[in-house]
Amino acid sequence: MRTGSQTAQGAFPFPVRVYYEDTDTAGVVYYAGYLRFLERGRTEWLRAMGVEQFRLAQETGLVFAVRSLNIEYLKPARLDDQLAVLTVPTFLGRAQVTLRQWIERGGETLVEASVRIACLKTTTMKPAALPAGIRRIMGEK
Repeated sequence: MRTGSQTAQGAFPFPVRVYYEDTDTAGVVYYAGYLRFLERGRTEWLRAMGVEQFRLAQETGLVFAVRSLNIEYLKPARLDDQLAVLTVPTFLGRAQVTLRQWIERGGETLVEASVRIACLKTTTMKPAALPAGIRRIMGEK
């Protein structure tokens, strides 16, 4: 899958290769490794829309933080697997966004997750409204 395009489901795909460092001694991805894959998928989803998190923090004093995560491990990924992390927003609130993310190998779903991301002001670490430009690119109707 190509980065920067949309799938038929409207999800943003990000390719990930499973490296030795991602696995346990049996060559299976360690459960926390999937969290890193999901984080990369979210970061690249934002980047594809023109939102660079470091620049956002520097210019607006806003950051994104995971507020909650619900994850289901369905099947294992293994050393050298080529995976796709897919990301699509499902809810857009004033200061948060909920994303559906899943990890596939060859079209087979291995992991499903619902991730709630909060927009925070760096000086207080309290919720702050998502900027209008970001709301637009995230699909506000």
